[in-house]
Amino acid sequence: MSFDLSLKAPDTDALPHDRPKDQAAPGTDPVVDIERWLSHFRGNQEHRLEPEWDAPITLPPGVIKPLLRSLEQFELGDGGGPDRLIARNADSFRCETTAREALVDMWFVEEKEHSRLLGGLVRRFGGRSIQGHWSFSAFCLSRQVLGVGFELSILLVTEIVSTAYYRLLCHHGDDAALKGVCRLILRDEAGHVAFHRDRMARTQGRTYGPLWEMGFRLLAMGAATMLYINHAPALTAVGAGGSDFYREVRHELALFLRRLRTEAAEYREAVHQGQGA
Repeated sequence: MSFDLSLKAPDTDALPHDRPKDQAAPGTDPVVDIERWLSHFRGNQEHRLEPEWDAPITLPPGVIKPLLRSLEQFELGDGGGPDRLIARNADSFRCETTAREALVDMWFVEEKEHSRLLGGLVRRFGGRSIQGHWSFSAFCLSRQVLGVGFELSILLVTEIVSTAYYRLLCHHGDDAALKGVCRLILRDEAGHVAFHRDRMARTQGRTYGPLWEMGFRLLAMGAATMLYINHAPALTAVGAGGSDFYREVRHELALFLRRLRTEAAEYREAVHQGQGA
């Protein structure tokens, strides 16, 4: 089963929720609302408070050790590979227009920024950047060989389940710099998930019915389980259990799917009205 991804307006209070109806009709790019998302990514570079790197470390050594192993893997995942789409046919999506190429590049710039922030935490807690991990190698291989549609899908579900991870770290991790990093990453991830959702909503002919939803949920829960296998010790150390993690994942999935259905219906209606005008 292939999963055709999408993009739209950000999800959190820090990001705009409402799309003017007169902007819903297709523009020069039938898949991506270029102007909207270029504006979002440019604006998201502003008003970013650097984490309190010099604040006292308030986590005990027994928490820092497993947390550090987890942060090292996330630093590698966000910045250790190519900062672009790497599927064998990635250019069929990324390079269809110059503007879309610039937009995708800006998305990956934010991912590199996450790697920088996570690297700051790794150094703060006395660790070193790692150069490889089996889960990262498997992740990159799946992105390369299964096509750009799957690559976009797996990147989306990774952002959804990572949101659950960072939210739990932010809530339970009693360290000023850790909380600051998590808040920045959560802000960005909300925009990334919305960006994907908007493209999906704008894909004509897709209704995202029960069969598609079942496949998407299976893919997301598989990604969640892979994340939990690698990062459960860190979550447990800060006081978050498996039930907490999977509850957050299910919440994020339900929110994404509900908004996708709503936005896809709104877009179809806008297109219908435009054709009837």
